[in-house]
Formats: sequence, structure tokens, C-alpha cells
Amino acid sequence: MIHGTGMDGDGCFRREGALDRVSAPFAPVVAALGARLGDRFGPGRLHSSYLYGSVPRGTAVPGVSDLDVLLALRDGPTDADRAAARAVEDRLDAAFPQVNGVGILLFGVPRLLSAPERYDLGWFVACLCTPLSGPDLAARLPRYRPTSLLARETNGDLHHDLPGLRAKAAAATTDAERIRLTRGVARRLVRTGFTLVMPRWGGWTSDLAESAEVFGRYYPAHAEEMRAAAHAGRTPAAYPELLDQLLSGLAPWLAGEYLAVHGAKAPRP
Repeated sequence: MIHGTGMDGDGCFRREGALDRVSAPFAPVVAALGARLGDRFGPGRLHSSYLYGSVPRGTAVPGVSDLDVLLALRDGPTDADRAAARAVEDRLDAAFPQVNGVGILLFGVPRLLSAPERYDLGWFVACLCTPLSGPDLAARLPRYRPTSLLARETNGDLHHDLPGLRAKAAAATTDAERIRLTRGVARRLVRTGFTLVMPRWGGWTSDLAESAEVFGRYYPAHAEEMRAAAHAGRTPAAYPELLDQLLSGLAPWLAGEYLAVHGAKAPRP
């Protein structure tokens, strides 16, 4: 079932999250995050902060969903910044059982606004991130449409990363490692599959199940594999053998098809 296109009346992306969509169980987590960031990063270091993922979309499930955060620093992150971010992650994860992990991404404002990142990190901030504090960088970025250029620059590197993903799968020795890797690989394949067809569909969704269904409209021969990946992206422990199947089947096909349709992501400096 297709629920909507995520576009405004001009055919540009609508920002998908908002602070007023944060559900009651997660509101104290977000409040504590703001306080911790203030303690660890002063205004001279932190330009702005953002939430992304299920929490600002209002679809987070207590005890299951994680808290995803992006920090825009005034310049590139240092080792001290990374240590401060890890401290915030650990404190929040320990204090709030309703979140299943906290992840903080760190980037410098110059990189987020740079020309090479205009259709990757720039789009991510402008369209998928919800402002939490500081000046919103979206005001300095263009409006975005679901184009082949955007598809290429966001997910046109699966072919490059596939050998590394296979190496990680081969090196994973515990159930916890394989479960974590299965979740990451499955989600990446679903998002890559969706952006493969995004320009043809003409819209946007972050929902894994909906993404798989949209993909299946254009590639019915691979629809069941993509649905399995979407299920595993939410409940990876239920699919112990799927990781190897995805990396040997769906992933290489998808990598090749992506190159044929959209081309390779431009190299970064």
C-alpha cells in the first residue's frame, strides 16, 4: 500500500520530521539530549543539532527504536568532539530504556554546505533532519526534487562498499555481530532499492515496508527479496541466514543495476 509521495505542491521534498511529532515516551530523551549537548559542546563549537529517523517522524517504538542525532560543528570534528559524543550516547542509552541505542553523527558546517555534498549530506540535513537547536542549515541549501542526480549521489556507492560488507560478514563470529550487520545491510539495500526507482515514482518515503513495495512495482522479479530485506531491517534476529543470501544475491544485482541506471557516486575529497 502506497501512502503518499512526501512531496509538496511544487514537487519538492517535504521535511519528514518535526519536534511536535516526538511521542511522549521519547520527549524526556530529547530534552536530556539537548541538555547533554549544552554541557559537552559550547556555542563556540556547536553550530546546530538535528534529530533524524523514527523519533522525529513520530513512529518510534519504545524499547525497540534508537535515537539518531546529527551535530553540525563549526569546523571538522576532532578526537575530543568524538569522545564527547560517545559520552552523550552512553549516558542517554543508560538512562532511558525506551531507546535501544543512541547514535550521534558529527560533521563540520563547511562540509555539510560544500558542493560535493550538495546532493548527499546537504540533502540529508535539509530534508531528513529535524532542527533541534541552532540556526537551521536548510536555509542555506536548495530545495530538492527526486532526480537521478540525487539518487546517484545518495546511494550510488553500493558497488564500491560491497566487498567490505562481505568481509565484515565473513569476520562476524557472534550472533550479536551478525544480527547487527544484518540490520545494517538490510536497511541499506532497501534504501538503495527505493532510491533506484525514486525518480520514476516521483516521491519519497523512509518507511522500509513502503520502500520495498514501491521498488517491487518496478522490479517484480526481485520484490520478494526486497520485502525480506525490509522485514529483516526491523527484526534482524528472525532471519539468521538472510545476511549471506542478501550479499550473494540481491546486493550484487542491485549494485550493477544502480550503476546502469544512475551511475556511480562522485568521489569525495
